[in-house]
Amino acid sequence: MSDWRQVFISEGLFGVLDHGDISTETADFSNGLVAPMDRGAFILTGINTGYVRVETRVLDAHPDVEAEADDWEEVVEVSVHAPAGDLKVESLDLGPDTVSVQSLSPSGPDWYRLRVHSRGREILRDKASMEPVEDYLLVVWQAPTAVATILRSSEYIERRLQTYLPHSE
Repeated sequence: MSDWRQVFISEGLFGVLDHGDISTETADFSNGLVAPMDRGAFILTGINTGYVRVETRVLDAHPDVEAEADDWEEVVEVSVHAPAGDLKVESLDLGPDTVSVQSLSPSGPDWYRLRVHSRGREILRDKASMEPVEDYLLVVWQAPTAVATILRSSEYIERRLQTYLPHSE
C-alpha cells in the first residue's frame, strides 16, 4: 500500500513517531538523514520551515535495494522501535498526519526497518518554502534490529556527517 501527503516541517525535521512520543535525548543523527530514537525516528530535511512531499509504503518483507534507488539522491535504512505499535508520520508542530490512516507498524509493538529515500534537500537548504521542493519515500517492514546502512549518499549527507562526527587532528 502506498500513500502520498504533504507534511509541515519546522526546525528542519519531521517524525515517524510511535504514539506521538519523542525521545529527543536518544536521537542518533550520525547518518545525516534519519535519526532513530529509542522509539520512532526523526527525518532531517533540507528546508527549515514549510512543506515537503512524503510517500509511505508498508511492506511484508525486505524490499529490493535496487528497485527504487535510481530516482533518489539519498537512501538510508535504520531500525525503528515501536513499543506502542503506533508508528505514524508526524509534523513536530502540527502533530500526526490526519489525512492518512495508514499505520506504519501494522504488526503492532515490535522492531521495524525504515528505509528513507530523499531528493531535493539542497534546493532551498535552511530556507522556508510553503510549496514542496523536497520528496521523501518512507518504506517500512517488520524486521529485527540491525545497524544503520547508508545505501546512497550525497554531498549533503557528507556535509551533515562532518557536523556530527568527531574530527581527527
